[in-house]
Amino acid sequence: MSGRCARTSLRTRLSWSATLVVALWVLLLAVGANALLARVLAGQADDVLQARAEAVAQTVDVATDGTVTVLDARDDQALDVGTWIIDGAGGIVERPPGSTDTLDRRAVDLAAQGAGTVDVDTGQTVRLRALPLSDDGQQVAAVVTSTSLSPYQQIERTALLGSIGVALLLVVVVHLVLRANVTRALRPVQDMSTQAGRWSADDTDRRFGDDPRPAELAELAGTLDQLLDRQAAVLRHEQRFTEELSHELRTPLARAQAEIDLLRAQPRDARELADAHAAVDRSTRAMASILETMLSAARSSEAVSPGRARLVDALAPLADPDARVPVVLTGDPDLVVGVDADVVVRALAPVVDNAVRFAATRVEVHGEARAGRVVVTVLDDGTGLTPQVAARVFDPGFRGDPADGHGGAGLGLALTRRLALAAGGTVVAVPGDHGRVEVTLPRG
Repeated sequence: MSGRCARTSLRTRLSWSATLVVALWVLLLAVGANALLARVLAGQADDVLQARAEAVAQTVDVATDGTVTVLDARDDQALDVGTWIIDGAGGIVERPPGSTDTLDRRAVDLAAQGAGTVDVDTGQTVRLRALPLSDDGQQVAAVVTSTSLSPYQQIERTALLGSIGVALLLVVVVHLVLRANVTRALRPVQDMSTQAGRWSADDTDRRFGDDPRPAELAELAGTLDQLLDRQAAVLRHEQRFTEELSHELRTPLARAQAEIDLLRAQPRDARELADAHAAVDRSTRAMASILETMLSAARSSEAVSPGRARLVDALAPLADPDARVPVVLTGDPDLVVGVDADVVVRALAPVVDNAVRFAATRVEVHGEARAGRVVVTVLDDGTGLTPQVAARVFDPGFRGDPADGHGGAGLGLALTRRLALAAGGTVVAVPGDHGRVEVTLPRG
């Protein structure tokens, strides 16, 4: 039972709920109409009996001694049908043809009570109505008329059955119309949901936009567009993270693979073998450090977990002795940054690599305290950056000169900016005649 209810569609619930409301109103109207009809028919029966009683009363004469006589009239036979004339003592002066003792007694009893109406069941319901005749305020006779209520009851039953049939037909028609309208109203919602699902799987750049729609559908379109935007952002974040991770792992992987290829290509003595093992070990440790730093930044999404490291120790791995030009570390040796050393290395390594690639003879990495922050400046004596390149150099995928022969994908400096911002810092490229990049980090 609960399983079926759980699978009930919104269209079915809406159409049945509206149908139930309409059915209740139809029921109330049908009951009210039949009650009103019964009251009107009862009033009509009373009016007919009253008119007959008044007509018969015109033919009744009461003497001074109380004797009651009935005057002849042209339609006397028609007036006598279902009519009793009773004197003041309760005697029946005239009774209708075919009357029974039961009806006679009820007619006499009703006449004794004055004006009134009573229904008698004699196999069929008969209504009696008494009209007292008075003289000087004293009842001297009474006229009691009767009629069968069967025709009126037949009308009531026919009306009841008819109203039930009409009500059922109306409810069925209303339900079908409501279901069709609800289906038509919800079809755009279903189409939009299906379309959003298809876009989320195949084309995350598609949106519903601001096309003219009813207010409710426009609101739904806006919500679905926001969900698609979030999904696209998550996919871009995943793609960027994968590209950045691949970019960072490329160098240590290449070093480790080179050492392994050399080991396989030619025999080594014990010292060379130890050096090769040490190089492979450094590369694998570098990869582990890269993975830990990148995963930490990805998990935190908004901020890198705070840490603490001496700047000179954090910068030491950047002074690569095998670099094309020397990398010189300068600045206050006692400066402490408020992030882990691995984050400092991963943030500055792309900047130093770029500086080494474009420097003529020398790269300097200088650390200093400035306004309660630690500013690490990477300077090279290369050609420097134009204002246009400096403004975009940290954009993902941007390369200042795609034809420079460098195989990079333009992701290193984008990672620098992301890690710097996640650590609560900033990074800026300064245009000029020589390369200059300033990375600001919190002080430890």
